[in-house]
Parts: sequence; structure tokens; C-alpha cells
Amino acid sequence: MGAAATPQPRVKGVSDVHTQPTIGAERDAGFHLAPYTTLRLGGVATRVVTATTADEIIRAVREAGERGEKTLILAGGSNVVIGDAGFPGTVVLVRSRGVQVVAEDADTVTVRVEAGEPWDEFVATTVANGWSGLECLSGIPGSTGATPIQNVGAYGQEVAETITGVQVYDRVAGTTDRIAAADCGFMYRSSIFKYSDRWVVLSVDFRLARSPLSGPVRYAELARALGVEVGDRVPLADARTTVLRLRAGKGMVLDAADPDTWSVGSFFTNPVLDRAAYERLRERAADVGEPPSWPGAGDTVKVSAAWLIDKAGFGKGHPGPEGVVAISSKHTLALTHRSGTARTEDLVALAREIRAGVESRFGVTLHPEPVLVNCTL
Repeated sequence: MGAAATPQPRVKGVSDVHTQPTIGAERDAGFHLAPYTTLRLGGVATRVVTATTADEIIRAVREAGERGEKTLILAGGSNVVIGDAGFPGTVVLVRSRGVQVVAEDADTVTVRVEAGEPWDEFVATTVANGWSGLECLSGIPGSTGATPIQNVGAYGQEVAETITGVQVYDRVAGTTDRIAAADCGFMYRSSIFKYSDRWVVLSVDFRLARSPLSGPVRYAELARALGVEVGDRVPLADARTTVLRLRAGKGMVLDAADPDTWSVGSFFTNPVLDRAAYERLRERAADVGEPPSWPGAGDTVKVSAAWLIDKAGFGKGHPGPEGVVAISSKHTLALTHRSGTARTEDLVALAREIRAGVESRFGVTLHPEPVLVNCTL
């Protein structure tokens, strides 16, 4: 990478004006969290603070600590399940915005994105500017600051491939630091940030290729939809449009008018099995077919959670308690709040039923992808 360039005040497609807070700067007890999650579930918080800059995020977290309160960082609310009892502490609503070029050379550009920047808006910006590397992650709901936490990935791309560093507030040391990508502990849908309260993500740096073409298409389903071979490259806009279409067909693009999309996306991660466990699964599944699988790290095998769920008897549209929640009618990995009247416990009960059924049928334990707050499976 060349020397750092002078930061640009505006990037094509991104306003340099902050969005207005959704509520006042601070609000005390009785604030309902459900409207701030894509599931539209969750009880009340003791206190809610809206933060529109990194400094405001840090100050809100510090002040909560000084009061001896627990803190929950909540941005897009797309990868979290909040219990019916809510959160007994301070919820910091992250609403920071901004995309800034911080370094560039002839072949790459490095952009710093504030944690509250809506993820899909940022991806659209990269496509519009001819920056390649994130196009297959189009349509994923939530904020940019959440993407390194679970190493967001889809259709053959993961953010770990383009992240160069994450700016964080370290609650233990009381300092603001930059953690290099090599130190983020990126794994399949995980990182050092996912199950730790120590770090608060403030912004994320991505190094992207200057190219009108996508990265090599790795995902067979996407290649088929594009009419190309795996490994081919396509125009960025074509990749984005096709991914959005595929996601929408699976109910994975949020639509306020369609309760079948009120979910956290994939509720369970694809199990990663050692070779012996995979062979046992194949034996138990012999009567229903070959489990779809992909090579994992080392001698492991990643298998399709959606297939396991379906073959264990939980098909699309399978209802939960009293029919107020259900598996999506479009994709078996999405558990949806289709009624608008459910409790978190209803959704969790459905997840437990599915997990137990898959384990009983195939001997494989499913693990939740979202962060569970004040609720458990």
C-alpha cells in the first residue's frame, strides 16, 4: 500500500451529515427495545443513550461503568435476541455515521467506516465507486461495526478478507486502540469481539481493490444465477443485484411490510465437524441423502444447517408455540416473528425444538449465530 492519502471529506454516495438520533440523548427506565431489533422482540432497558460519534459512544460506556451498570451496545439490532425481561443496564444506541478514504494507491483503497454506518448502504457505496471485495455481502442488515464481531460472510465472501484493522474502546484499559486484523481472531462467524464485553467497536478499516469487477465468484448458487463458472468475475453491479435477488427470495432482505423477513437472518451456524463426526452423520443420514458439505479448516467438514433442519422434519413455515413465530416460508435457517405479538420466549422455544430435533435425528448440535441477551437456549 502506498502512503496515506489526504482524507476525503465526501465519498460518492455517502452524505457527510450525521443522521438524527432516533430518541433524545438519554432516556431512563421503560424504554422498549423491540423496535430496535430486526426481530421486533425484547423487553425494556433501565437506561438508553443515543451516541452519534465515537466520542459519544466512549462517554456513554464510561459513564455507565461509573454508575456500576451493565452496558449493551446496540446498533442495527440484526444479530441479537433480547429476552423478554429486557436489559438491566444502559443500552447505547450506536448512530455514528461516516465513510472516509484514509489510504490509497493505484490498485487499492482503504476506507474507514464508522460503527453506526448501515452496512448495506456502505456496500452500495463500494459498488458505486468501483471498489471490489464486499459486493457479495449486499443486503445483509445491520451496522458496519457489527461485521467484524461475527466475521460476517455470505456467498463466498467474509469481511475478514478485507478488514485491515478495527478501532475499539478498551473498557478494561480505558484506552482507544486499533486492533490489526491478524489479532482479531477471525474464525467462521466469530472473532475475539463476539463473546467479550471488553471491546466496543468504533470504526472499521477495509482495504478494497480498485476494479469494476467482482472478486472471483466462489459460491456455486451465485455462479449459476449469474450464468458464469465458479472462479469467474462479473461487473460489481451485476454481483450486487444478483445477491440481493437471491437473498430476497430467501426472505433475507428486511421488509417492514413482510413479517416473513422479521428475523436475525440465519439463526444457526453451519456445523463444523471433524472427519469422524462427519462420517457418523453420513451413516445416520443415509436414508435421506448425502448431507451438503464443504471443506473446513484442517481436516474438518462444514455441513448445511438448513439441510439438517429440513431433513429432521422442520420444513419451511414450521410453526412455533401458538403459531406466533415460525421458520420462514422461504428459508429454514430463518426463525421469524411473523405475528407481531410474540414473546422472545416463543422464538427461543422454537429454536430449542429445532436444536433438539436435529440432535436426536443426526447427532449434530446446532449453535445459534446471533448474540443472546438475557435469554438462553
